[in-house]
Amino acid sequence: MLTVSEFCERHRIGRRTFYRLLADGQGPRVVRIGKRSTRITEAAAAEWLAAHESAPASA
Repeated sequence: MLTVSEFCERHRIGRRTFYRLLADGQGPRVVRIGKRSTRITEAAAAEWLAAHESAPASA
């Protein structure tokens, strides 16, 4: 499982952007561990990335 910092670094987004995406319902699925810890599974990260990849430009 990835921490929020690891996820943000891997996808080159800021922590603030990550939490804004979550608040808007556009972030990856997360696992809450206790009150203060949030993790993202590798599967959820891959699913989120696939959903946010832009289609290739057609000629």
